[in-house]
Amino acid sequence: MRAIARLTLLFVLHASWAGAAVPVDNRGLPTLAPVVAQVTPAVVNVSVVTRAPMEDNPLLRDPFFRRFFNIPERPQQRREQAAGSGVIIDAAQGYVLTNHHVIRNAEQVTVTLKDRRSLPAKIVGADAGTDIAVLQVAARDLAALRFGDSDQLSVGDYVIAVGNPFGIGQTVTSGIVSALGRSGLSPQGYEDFIQTDASINPGNSGGALVNLRGELIGINTAILGASGGNIGIGFAVPANMAREVLMQIVKFGEVRRGRLGIEMLDLNSEIAKKLGVATLDGVVIAVVQPGSPAQKAGLRERDIVLALNGRPIHSAAELRARLGLTAIGEEVELRIVRGGETRTLRVAIAPPAKR
Repeated sequence: MRAIARLTLLFVLHASWAGAAVPVDNRGLPTLAPVVAQVTPAVVNVSVVTRAPMEDNPLLRDPFFRRFFNIPERPQQRREQAAGSGVIIDAAQGYVLTNHHVIRNAEQVTVTLKDRRSLPAKIVGADAGTDIAVLQVAARDLAALRFGDSDQLSVGDYVIAVGNPFGIGQTVTSGIVSALGRSGLSPQGYEDFIQTDASINPGNSGGALVNLRGELIGINTAILGASGGNIGIGFAVPANMAREVLMQIVKFGEVRRGRLGIEMLDLNSEIAKKLGVATLDGVVIAVVQPGSPAQKAGLRERDIVLALNGRPIHSAAELRARLGLTAIGEEVELRIVRGGETRTLRVAIAPPAKR
């Protein structure tokens, strides 16, 4: 009993530090049940029907064979069905966040609520770079999650993952934030992942990662595992990034990325030594493109970017991801170090360069 009481105290203390009180049951033990009850009605199953080409058979390439057996010249396709998860984030408008890879090549999308209602869903738009997509359903009495501030997360914070792993039905797992700012899963992507040890398995993609206040702080999107199953390394798109994607997709039907006109490198000890700086925080500008907004604003090669709009920058991938979600025409504030002096520059994001 003394060990249980100590565990209870530690759990409640940590939750207090995170700004959320953990409820207790009628035995005085900590429980996540009230948070789960608040969150799960807003997490949905996403069922997708796609059409895929039939397996390639060399005989089908022979025109005589095709004519002899009366096989159409156009390739045959088969219907395939896949399942993922999604999160309702606007009950009035029926907007649902999920992953781009869940609905890619979808011919038909169906959303199933916790109360077992099945609703046809319209794809409002999708962004492959962040792996976020927005669906819309028409229904009354929807439950929605409110966004939390993913910038306020710390390694060690408790999180809860909700989704539909392996298509078996809604499932809840818990864990902690294992790391922040993860990248490198896709060279073409805009990545700034939350890493968690909360179990995320196939089918969880597009589901919710929430804090102990029941706020959405991430969209579960990927796992690392040789067999495709969970090994305690899962990744979620930060809620702040997902919200920026949502706003652009709802407004434009897509994410419209602009241009700053720089190429960047992570700041490491070797580069810091060459530049004569003591810090390892920030990103080094390696190239400033002629005629770009960066050049016009006065940015130079070897400048070290410390912060974007007041938020510290830790990696080139993070800066690239955040710039990639800044609306065209919007000004950003960069805090840089040049020649040992810290200064602030404002740069307007321009439309992409014409090819």
